Amino acid sequence: MSDTHTRVPSVLAADLPSPVPAREYEDCPVTDVLRRVGDKWTVLVLVLLGRRPHRFNELHRAVDGISQRMLTRTLRTLEDDGLIWREVLPTAPPSVEYGLTRLGASLLTPLSALADWAVAHHGEIVEARNAERPPRRT
Repeated sequence: MSDTHTRVPSVLAADLPSPVPAREYEDCPVTDVLRRVGDKWTVLVLVLLGRRPHRFNELHRAVDGISQRMLTRTLRTLEDDGLIWREVLPTAPPSVEYGLTRLGASLLTPLSALADWAVAHHGEIVEARNAERPPRRT
C-alpha cells in the first residue's frame, strides 16, 4: 500500500534502523536539504527570487543585515545546488542577475507548506516555550 492510501506521513513510514547510524543520518538527502534551506538567509533569498529575478545589488538592498560576502556565499551555494541561475549581463560595468531554476521553483511549494504551518502554530510554540515546567532531573 502506498503512503497516500495509509495517510501515514512519509517521514514516519520510512524504515529506520535502531539506532540510526550517525553516518547514515549525515548522508541522508533530507538532512542535506534541510541543512541547506535551514541556514539564516537561504529561504529569504529563494522567496525573493521566486517573485522575480534580481540583480545582486537589488538582493543586497532587499535583505537587511546580510553582508555582501554572505549573500555571495548563499547565491553560490544555491547555484551549485541547481536551485538558481546566474547570468552576467553585458553592461558597463557588468552586472549579474539571479533567478530560480525549475528545480528551485519546485522547492517553493514545500517551503510554503512549512511556512504556513509555522505561521498557524507559532503562537502554540511560543506558549509552550514560555510555559512553566517542573525542574528537570539531572
